[in-house]
Amino acid sequence: MARRCTITGKGVMFGNNVSHANNKTRRRFTPNIQNTSLFSETLGKMVRLHLSVHGIRTIEHCGGLDEYLVNAAPSKLIPDLKRIREQIIGIREQKAA
Repeated sequence: MARRCTITGKGVMFGNNVSHANNKTRRRFTPNIQNTSLFSETLGKMVRLHLSVHGIRTIEHCGGLDEYLVNAAPSKLIPDLKRIREQIIGIREQKAA
């Protein structure tokens, strides 16, 4: 599993541990990635995603998974999320008609 958030794109960063004697050794800063299942109200099912905690808070701030995907620019979404977005928009258009 890649250590990258599917929403925000946060990934592993690299830096140095610096000791009191100013010795530098390389280290990794890994993001807090969670395997989460979010409920899509429009589709009526759970969607599994690899999200950072910041990505989870972003989705909750937007009002849920459906609202986030509908309002997000398609160019910033991965192909799986683009497919889910198109399904949500299609179902909403059918209900509106």
